[in-house]
Amino acid sequence: MVKCADGPATNVEVHIDAPASVVWPLLCDINLPGRFSEEFQRAEWLDDGPALGATFRGYNRHPVVGEWSVVCTVTAMEHERVFEWTVGDVDFKAARWRFDLEPDVHGSTLRFSAEMGPAPSGLTPAIERMPDREDAIVARRLGEWTANMQRTVDGIRELAEAEAHEA
Repeated sequence: MVKCADGPATNVEVHIDAPASVVWPLLCDINLPGRFSEEFQRAEWLDDGPALGATFRGYNRHPVVGEWSVVCTVTAMEHERVFEWTVGDVDFKAARWRFDLEPDVHGSTLRFSAEMGPAPSGLTPAIERMPDREDAIVARRLGEWTANMQRTVDGIRELAEAEAHEA
């Protein structure tokens, strides 16, 4: 049985016909995923970002849960390679999201990954009401995440390839 506390994860990957130097600024634009995701709406830096340790507030909307916001911290940042943020307490995260960018001879490979838990999150009330269904609740949520992540990397690919071909 998959439990939220076990850190279930998902990832998507796409090849982009553009160099990392074109893709990288898109990854660091914390509002960009809001153009593609059905859940994430927007974000605002709470201090000077993007930078390692910087914080931002993300705003989300889900048809079942409603609207909410979370504070995130940039927990890994390597120029043109890695941009990662953690939701909630860095040492006891509700979730972790990460872009990995790998240059290759034909452009770049972009991987977007996410991991749940172990801290409580928006899933916690549903799991507490139906503990025998935790596996199905987590699987459904991972499916929603994966679909939004795929839309995001596809959108980033389209923007980066258009920019690279204009140059």
